[in-house]
Amino acid sequence: MFPVRTVVLGAFLPSLVFEIGVGAVLPIVPITATGLGASLALAGLMAALLPLGQLLADLPAGALAARLGDRGAMLLAGMVATAGLAGCALAPSLGVLGVCVLLIGAANAVFNLARHAYLTEITPPLRRARVLSTLAGVHRIGLFIGPFAGAAVIHGGDVRAAYWLALGTSLVATAVIAAVGPDRRPGDRPGGEGAPTPTRSLRSVLAEHRQVFATLGVAVLLVGAVRGARQTVLPLWGEHLGLDPAVTSIIFGIAGGADMLLFYPAGKVMDSHGRLWIGIPAMLTMGAAMALLPLTGTVGALSAVAVLLGLGNGMSSGILMTLGADTAPPGERAQFLGIWRMFQDGGAALGPLVVAGGAAAGSLAAGVWVMAASGTAAAGALGRWVPRWSVHANRTTRRRAGLL
Repeated sequence: MFPVRTVVLGAFLPSLVFEIGVGAVLPIVPITATGLGASLALAGLMAALLPLGQLLADLPAGALAARLGDRGAMLLAGMVATAGLAGCALAPSLGVLGVCVLLIGAANAVFNLARHAYLTEITPPLRRARVLSTLAGVHRIGLFIGPFAGAAVIHGGDVRAAYWLALGTSLVATAVIAAVGPDRRPGDRPGGEGAPTPTRSLRSVLAEHRQVFATLGVAVLLVGAVRGARQTVLPLWGEHLGLDPAVTSIIFGIAGGADMLLFYPAGKVMDSHGRLWIGIPAMLTMGAAMALLPLTGTVGALSAVAVLLGLGNGMSSGILMTLGADTAPPGERAQFLGIWRMFQDGGAALGPLVVAGGAAAGSLAAGVWVMAASGTAAAGALGRWVPRWSVHANRTTRRRAGLL
């Protein structure tokens, strides 16, 4: 199921190590910014530069992976992340810190895109969902471990030690990828490990597949928005209820634990029964949890809703990567997936903005309920468009394609 060299060492292990570093620095960026004289608002903006850098780099990441190959792009991303982390650790001013955080976000985009394209290339379609949902699970585990590892190294010392920890994990991840070596013969595919081959421009790939992005891309945007909002609604509602920050953190951690329970079972169901068997229930579950959240008024009720939200998100583990792999055309996968991930990351950035907009307008509950409705809309969009573009939507589409 998971060949040691190509999948475990080629993708899972470096991804886990890399994400531990990212998870370690995420809570440290605003603290570093305030230490350099930033206000709380500016510190929050500094933290937002990492996902912004990721979003801005999605399209260039696709073109880069097409030219360098998946493994070459991951090696470059590891080196860029290392430089960005060193810059953050030594940053003498907010300007330097902001540029370096953007670099880390861009490197994360290239790394994520390259490993996605890499596993799409080497994994058989009927095992694809299990591999990609496990990759998503590894990503979640790394981000879960990262803050605890960061807390351990900065305990009683300088908060910037977390950046040095992350620099070390980036170097280890890069070294593992370099040690594994090329997994394909030179010239096996366009953009592979061999001599450079002609690659199509992002504009031409977008033009050719504009119908996919105009239809299924909307579903990807909605799913990304709902999943992105989940990271915002729990701490904001905990603050609304006046809970102690430590209590809110524990509830958030409980949700994260529930999130990690279902990634492999979800992938197995997607492989055996089709993508919609997971995509639609996951979005409906998250939508229901969002709808219930403004009705909670106690720690127990909020914890129960947090678990439901975590289970829904865990159920959706790998769904967008799998659908992207299903629809990406051979020979131009990296470019296609760069555009795909722009929709995914754009949605992830939009969701928290909707929730924050509701709070700014005087009704946090209204913003949360908009995202609850978005969960239902995402389920409907998946049901409408996935069967059109993926033969793996369900058993009926597979039977029509002669795969059963």
